[in-house]
Amino acid sequence: MAASLQLLQFKPLKPSLSFSLRRFTPLSCSGAPPPSKSPRSYTITLLPGDGIGPEVISVAKDVLLLAGSLEGIKYDFRERLIGGAALDATGVPLPDETLSAAKESDAVLLGAVGGYKWDNNEKHLKPETALLGLRKELQVFANLRPASVFPQLVDASTLKREVAEGVDLMVVRELTGGIYFGKPRGFDTNENGEEIGFNTEIYAAHEIDRIAHAAFKIARKRSGKLCSVDKANVLEASMLWRKRVTAIAQEYPDVELSHMYVDNASMQLIRNPKQFDTIVTNNIFGDILSDEASMITGSIGMLPSASLGASGPGLFEPIHGSAPDIAGQDKANPFATVLSAAMLLKYGLEEEKAAQRIENAVLDTLNRGFRTGDIYSTGTKLVGCKQLGEEIMKSVESNVPAGATV
Repeated sequence: MAASLQLLQFKPLKPSLSFSLRRFTPLSCSGAPPPSKSPRSYTITLLPGDGIGPEVISVAKDVLLLAGSLEGIKYDFRERLIGGAALDATGVPLPDETLSAAKESDAVLLGAVGGYKWDNNEKHLKPETALLGLRKELQVFANLRPASVFPQLVDASTLKREVAEGVDLMVVRELTGGIYFGKPRGFDTNENGEEIGFNTEIYAAHEIDRIAHAAFKIARKRSGKLCSVDKANVLEASMLWRKRVTAIAQEYPDVELSHMYVDNASMQLIRNPKQFDTIVTNNIFGDILSDEASMITGSIGMLPSASLGASGPGLFEPIHGSAPDIAGQDKANPFATVLSAAMLLKYGLEEEKAAQRIENAVLDTLNRGFRTGDIYSTGTKLVGCKQLGEEIMKSVESNVPAGATV
């Protein structure tokens, strides 16, 4: 199954909903199963990883199974090791068996990687190396990170209600280039005998062009506004970025393009986040800005992501980390992973109805007042990860329409 960016079609936001994932519906994927394939069956690679990863993946798997059974879908789940768990078991963070399973699947659902236990490992033996390697091997170059404020959680935001209410933006982050992958990189000694560390921020024109095209297409079907974030007043790589994005804008006359330096963008996201609709930026800036944008919503535990390429399986994961401090304590918020599963269905498998069922279930569970500690407020019901999963399952089964009140 190919989670292809070029073949996405987008629907407008319904007035009763604020969740931006409802803007997107896949039209067709180049590896789509033949129409005669019934019941529909897909191979999903599950990568629980470290910390709270296994807890939230367990919930998402149950939700996928239920939503799938109700919509005539079957799955072949293949669970594999990644990150610290893989290091402990095999000595490497991304075993060949894991990579092969991911490449041969229809989609990949990841929990989280990393933890204090492996912080002092050499770079090639750090859990996070597995994530970078997986993205590169799957050739997923576009990371879509929505940041939408749920009306039920507007008071959970650290920003004033009037600032946070109505925020609905999308960060389109280039994922496989830039300083995280650029060479040369490493350690050396300078002319004074001091130890130095160095990295290279580098982009080729084709890398910028393909992420720009993806972002323009997304912006076209949202509000028609695209802000490209760079540091073109200092960095040559950003100068090329701005040059290429500006040139490509000529192909999208219906999209209003603006440019912003990353330091200003980081301030504007806090001062007036509603000015943004779609943001496109490089790997490192996107990494930082998308995490900043996530906190406008009230919790990083609410936000999913999709990483897509021109073909092949997509990679779907919550944007939160492994949270080792709360791992194994039934405190994790599984909403982001469940919503990542909905993105998997929508983008990776073209299963719109099942995805919609899960999205509706998340909204219904919030409407019924269930919260984990990170989004708890007076008057709501504090529950653990497992119970919240059970409540989501109830909502999946009842399939309460989005926007309905209980």
